[in-house]
Order: sequence, then C-alpha cells, then structure tokens
Amino acid sequence: MASRPELKLDDEGGFIRFYKSLPAVDQDVIRIFDRGDWYTAHGRDANFIANTVYKTTSVVRQLGRNDHTGLPSVSMTMTVFRQFLREALMKLGKRIEIWESASGRMNWECVKKASPGNFQDVEDDLGGQIESAPMILAVKITAKASEARSVGVCFADASVRELGVSEFLDNDLYSNFEALLIQLGVRECLVQIDRGDKDKDPELSKLKQIIDNCGVAIAERPAGEFATRDIEQDLARLLKDERSASLLPQTDLKLAMGSAAALIKYLGVLQDPSNFGQYQLFQHDLAQFMKLDAAALKALNLMPGPRDGSKTMSLYGVLNHCKTPVGSRLLAQWLKQPLMSKDEIEKRQQLVEAFFADTELRQTMQEEHLRSVPDLYRLSKRFQRKKASLEDVVRAYQVVIRLPGFIGTLEGVMDEAYRDPLDEAYTTKLRDLSDSLGKLQDMVEQTVDLNALDRHEYIIKSEYDPSLRIIRKKLDQLDRDIKAEFHASARDLGQEPDKKIFLETSHKVHGVCMRLTRQEAGCIRNNSGYQECSTQKNGVYFTTKKMQAYRREYDQLSQNYNRTQSSLVNEVVQVAASYCPVFERLAGVLAHLDVIVSLAHVSVHAPEAYVRPKIHTRGEGQTVLREARHPCLELQDDVQFITNDIELTRDKSSFLVITGPNMGGKSTYIRQVGVIALMAQIGCFVPCSEAELTVFDSILARVGASDSQLKGVSTFMAEMLETANILKSATAESLIIIDELGRGTSTYDGFGIAWAISEHIIKEIRCFAMFATHFHELTALAEDYPQVRNLHVTAHISGTGDADSGGGNSKREVTLLYKVEPGVCDQSFGIHVAELVRFPDKVVRMAKRKADELEDFTTKHDDQALSYSKDDVEEGSAMLKAVLKQWKEAVEGCDMSQEDKVAKLKELVGADAKLLANPFFQSVKAL
Repeated sequence: MASRPELKLDDEGGFIRFYKSLPAVDQDVIRIFDRGDWYTAHGRDANFIANTVYKTTSVVRQLGRNDHTGLPSVSMTMTVFRQFLREALMKLGKRIEIWESASGRMNWECVKKASPGNFQDVEDDLGGQIESAPMILAVKITAKASEARSVGVCFADASVRELGVSEFLDNDLYSNFEALLIQLGVRECLVQIDRGDKDKDPELSKLKQIIDNCGVAIAERPAGEFATRDIEQDLARLLKDERSASLLPQTDLKLAMGSAAALIKYLGVLQDPSNFGQYQLFQHDLAQFMKLDAAALKALNLMPGPRDGSKTMSLYGVLNHCKTPVGSRLLAQWLKQPLMSKDEIEKRQQLVEAFFADTELRQTMQEEHLRSVPDLYRLSKRFQRKKASLEDVVRAYQVVIRLPGFIGTLEGVMDEAYRDPLDEAYTTKLRDLSDSLGKLQDMVEQTVDLNALDRHEYIIKSEYDPSLRIIRKKLDQLDRDIKAEFHASARDLGQEPDKKIFLETSHKVHGVCMRLTRQEAGCIRNNSGYQECSTQKNGVYFTTKKMQAYRREYDQLSQNYNRTQSSLVNEVVQVAASYCPVFERLAGVLAHLDVIVSLAHVSVHAPEAYVRPKIHTRGEGQTVLREARHPCLELQDDVQFITNDIELTRDKSSFLVITGPNMGGKSTYIRQVGVIALMAQIGCFVPCSEAELTVFDSILARVGASDSQLKGVSTFMAEMLETANILKSATAESLIIIDELGRGTSTYDGFGIAWAISEHIIKEIRCFAMFATHFHELTALAEDYPQVRNLHVTAHISGTGDADSGGGNSKREVTLLYKVEPGVCDQSFGIHVAELVRFPDKVVRMAKRKADELEDFTTKHDDQALSYSKDDVEEGSAMLKAVLKQWKEAVEGCDMSQEDKVAKLKELVGADAKLLANPFFQSVKAL
C-alpha cells in the first residue's frame, strides 16, 4: 500500500469539537474530509476504511488524547481515496459525503454527495471507466389484503437525461418487481418510509428483502417526498416535450408519479438549471423482455461476483470483449434484458453473423476503430453540466474525424446478405451523424491549434485574436531561445543532443529543463554553470540560469494566453455542447456495434466455435441442443468439457428428471440449458454443434441457498421462498430449473414436497422444466405423465470387492463420466464421495452398513404396505379391537402374572382364525 500522508492538523481540538457536533447519519453513509491534496476520515468511518482499504487497524491514529475524548482518524492519498470511492459506491453499496473547508479553519461544509445510483458529483474522482450504468429507482406501493398489489416505479441513469416509469400489478411475493430490478440493473432503490411504524409494515419488510436479495442498496425516504402535488409543474420544467406535462399519458400513473417526485428530489435535478427542458419521459413495458429472478441471476452466473477470481467465471466476463466503456455497459444491460421478439432476436443474429463470417471486418472494427472511442455519454454529461474544457472539445472532435473510417469499413463489406442489415443498423445512421457533426469538425479545425496537441496543450489558434498573435509570437521566440540554450549546453558538455542529453518541455515538477542519462551525469557535477534539479530512474534533470529565466517568462506568457483566450474557449465549448444530443445518439450506435462485434469475437474464439441457433416463435416449437457445453466451464483451466444433448419437446419431454451421483454433472447440465437459452435471446451464437430454441418468457431457478443463513434464513425456508416465487411467476412459456429440492427437511417431507411441486408444474403450469434430484422415487412420475422423461448422469464402476467384506483390500472404484443418458440411475453414490474426500475407512464401512439396513427396512415395509387394502385395515382393526376387549375382561381383577396375561392374549388370538387370516393383522404381527 502506498505511504499515507502524515496526519497533522493545525487545530486538532477545534476539529474534534466540530466533528462530534455533526448530526448522526445512517450506518451506510461515510464522511470524507478533503484536505487539499489528501483526505481524512474519522470515527467509525476511519475504522471502516482501515479494514476495507488498508486491511489493518494499525493505520488508525488518534487525534487529541489517546482516550475516549480522542478521535480515531485515518488519512488517504488521492490515489487511495479514488480506489476507496470506487469500492464503496460500486461494490459495497455505501453513500459518500465529501466535506471541504472554505477560508475559515472550521468552516466545513458538505460539497459533494454520491450514492450507488448517483455518481454525478464524483464522476471526475472516479476517473472515467464506470463498468455499469448507475441505475437508480424509486418505488411506491399500495398493498391491500387482497392478492394483487399495485407497484409504481420511476428510474433513471443520472448520466442520461431520461426518466423511465412503469406501473403494474404484482403478487404477494413481488416477483414482477424483482424481475424489473434485474432487467434494469438497478444499483440503488428509494423506498417510502412512514417514520412512525417503519418496522411494523410487513409489505415494506418484504420489499426491502427483495431489494437486498438483488444486491441493491436501499435508501429510505420520508413519505412526504413521494407526494404528487408538484410533480406536473416539475415535469413541465424538466421535459423537452412542449406540450403540458399534464397531457402526457404517463402522468395518469399515480404511483409512478409519486416515485418520480421522490427521485427528482433525491437527484437534485431541479437545482441545476442546465437540466430544464432537457429530459425525456418514457414508459417501460415489463413484458418486452424475458423475466429473470435473483435466483436465476446467481444460478446462471450472469454477472461477476465479488469473489470471482477469473473473468470467465461469469457469462458477462466470457462475452465482454467490448473495446468501449459504453459497449461494456450495454452488454450488461442486454444480459439482463433478453429479447422476447423472434424478429428482433434474428436481426441481432444476422449482425453477429456478419462479423462472425468476416474476420477482417471484425478485427478492423475492434483494433482500429472501436478501440479509440471514449465514453461518449460521460463526455456529453460534462458538456451538459458546464464542466467541459477545450480538451473535451478536442476529444469529441477526435471521434468525429474517425467516423469516415467506420463508414468506409462497413461499406467495404462484399457479401450482399449482410450489407442491408449492416446498412440499416450502422452505416446509414453513422453517415447521418457524421453529416450532422460536420460543422463541429470545421469549427474545431478553424479555431483550435491542433499542432499544439503534440505538446499536450489545448489552445485556440493565435490568428483568432490580435492579442493572442502578439503573445504567440513571443512564445515562439522563447521556444527558439530554449532550443538554442539546449544545443549550447550540449556543445559545452560534449554530449550529443537526443542521444545522451534531452530537452524536457513539460516535466510535471520542473517544467522546461534538460535531462542527462545517469551514466553521463558526471559532466555537470562541480560545474557552477548547471543546476541539478532531481535524479530519477531515467536520468538526472538539470537546468541553467538562462533556461530558468526562459521558463519563468514562458509560464507567464502561457498564463496570459489562457486568460486572453478564455472567452473564446467558452464560445467554442458552448457550440460543442449544443451537439450533445447527436453525441448521445452516436454513443448508442457505437455501443450497439461494439457489443455485436464482441459477441461475434467470442463465438469465433471459443474452444469450439459457437453456432447460430434457430429460433421458434414464443409458445411454439421445441428446444433441441446438440453437443451443448457450458460457456464458462469450458474456459476454465484443466477442464476437458464433456458435451451433452438436450431435448425439450412440449408433449414428450417437457419435464426432465435427472438423477445420478453427486459431482456427476447434473447441476451443470440443467444450468447450461438456462445459459444457452439466455444467450440465444440476446442474439448471441451458442456453444453447441447444432441448436434450435423456443422463446422463453422467463427463466426461474431454485439452486443452492448458500448465503441465506448469513441473513438469518434457514436453507429450507430459502428453498420454499424461491419455489413459491417460481410457482406464482411461471407461465406455460417459462423455463424452470430446479437443482435439488426438499433437502433442508426430513427425507419423507422433502420427497412429498418435491413430488407435489413437480405434479403442479406438469399438470397446472405445463411449462418446460428440469429437475435434478437425489429422490430416485421422483422418476415414477414418468409412469403417470407422458411428458416426463427420466435422464441420469453416468458413472463407470470397476472392481468387484467390497471394502466392508473383509476379503482383501479391493474396493468399488467409481469414475464419473459427466455423460447424460436416458433412463433412471439405479444406485446412489453419496458414500463414494465420502471415500473421495478421504473419510476414515471405519466411518465409510459404518455408512454402507447403515444404508443397507435402511434399504432392507424400507423395502420390507414397502412390500407389507402393498399387501393389504383399505377394507383389510378396517376389518382387521375391528376384529383386533374385539379380541383386545375380550382379553381385558378376562384378565381384569385376576391375580395373574405378566407371563400369564401374555399367554392368555396369544390363546385368544390363536383361536380367532378369521383374524389370523387378515392381511393387515399379519403385517402388524410381523412388526
């Protein structure tokens, strides 16, 4: 870790008193104090940063005395602060306040606020690359005792001037709301709190649990902020649409409008006049994309987890070969918004195929064109917020002059089959955008001194102003004087220019100076004509009195130049800012292009090339995958992936039951179907040798509950909650993936639940489902329902001896083949896994013995259970009752021993031939 700034304050006591006077904030708010070129945090925040960033509390220092009156504090360099800021906002879900002190020592005020869904104030501090759009959403609900709940939301990416709204009915598990959070990739959610009874509201608790399960930060806001009384006039000020905001159809969505009011207030968009008349309002249709729940997101490994070591652990990591930040963000969005329209899917497939088939086209796009595109949305935002400089204008210009290269490459495509789709998606749009930006290009070329870019200077051409011309003439003369002094010094020191001695014109500390290689630096030692500045890895920096004078004069003239040109720079920046809508449209086109090229790149470069799947209309056709692979697993080191076929046909194999040994590949088999279906619906090629798929309206999963215990939810409860969500959300066009169900309770209860759920899916929902299970008894479903098909993962068994038999050391060896075959797995391999992980032999032998005993016991009772009818039970029970009554009368009041009483009972039973012949009594007697 880099060295920390020394924690020294002028007035420690004053700061401690000020800090302790600050009002308390929520646990997830962290206050950072800007000390100029370093930062500090105090109190609990200091301990949090010590543990999070420095991984040790030894960095914490006490301001004041080392007792309860002191203040735990930690300092950070600019680099460490930025690293912490990214971590806190993007991974830890924290909210940040940055405080600055004005002229007075204790005159501190909060100047910047940031949260996981709103980076506006700290975008510069985050340093560009923002992996995914910080989407923020506000939600308002009305929950009645009835089943249906009304949910209204408003959402925005604070970097784009759009507000989305949606209002819909939901079930008591809020599964539509959960799907919406995932579709939008929400990072922060505002919920309405009535301060009086916030802990008593069960609906709010349920909502917060769902938000938390989706990994979204929660911001509680008072109910008053969700009031709609001012929303129409607020929208009238913000929206581009000249019609009255009250006439917009979205304003009828009263819950969504309440959410909009809260979001507008939270983001503070009305406080910035540059937002007025710039926003657009649109309505989001939940049904236009496939629905995913939080369990499916985890089961399919869609997005990278916090502990993923390799980027190939997630589907996003595998598919993301985008060259631009806007492309990477769009890919993350597509993964959470798989398409539902066959036509739209096939349009994307056609584009991917164009780049898949043409290697030169794909490589040229990636290496020559896309690589050089900056984050246009962020750049546009800088212009909108009046934070842009001449450097930003030049960055925009550099994108504009590259557009003809994009267009030329696309026009060079020879294959007619791809030309029209590429024209429609990209070439025509880029041509129009390039034409629209032509005047901006002319303006920059006429006004900006592009030759000065080589010196990392961003200045207006001197011809534009008489004052600038005069200053420029003097600067050019100084340039010549500096070069002359450099050459004179080289001659004096006997060094060859640009070989051993160099002129440095923009050193961070020394400005204009000279540098000698370290081997040659001896020639300036003990030479009074030269002044050494510093020694660094690449040599010794030095100067002369003349050069120092030139440098001072050059710096002063440069400052004059900047002051004189400032009004011209403002004009140029203002003109460039008027092109923001065009740049945002351009960002959309280039992001789309970047993602499509990335999908083509992945499809070509997989261990075995992906194929274009045939897509059937929603609700029609079957899903057949030949030699299917899991896209993440096949890329892991030392994995030789075994391919498998999958067939889901409506009336013959819509419900697959997969049995087989632990670690045999059941989970991988069912998950890869979900991953492949999702890849197909975003328009990507899929890891198969041949594929056809129907369009699914949702992928719903129930797999593992590893982290539920940390949240105080038992494994079984987590299973039941996830399964309830599936049963309430699924339709006939869904894909359900269940990996083990009912393990968290007793075997009989678990099996009963698994059977009942399976029957409900088969008979009532009638969708496609895959069920991996250790309950072999579930395979009996195939006898009752033709659409159930049994599959099993295979294992090869060698060796005939038994470790338990005492005859030699030979053991049964089991080799997992990871191949899925039709039929039922006829044995269990759980104990084999215990052997694999080196359980003691004694424990393994005992397990085998107990398993055999249990199997014999179960089989015996199963046989007995099947040997008598309901009538036999009723008749046998009545006769037995009569015999017992007779026996009671015979022994009651008599002085008989225990043995005599038992003998009397046997005598009475033996005399009743009808009772002895009853099948039910025979089973009771056997016990």
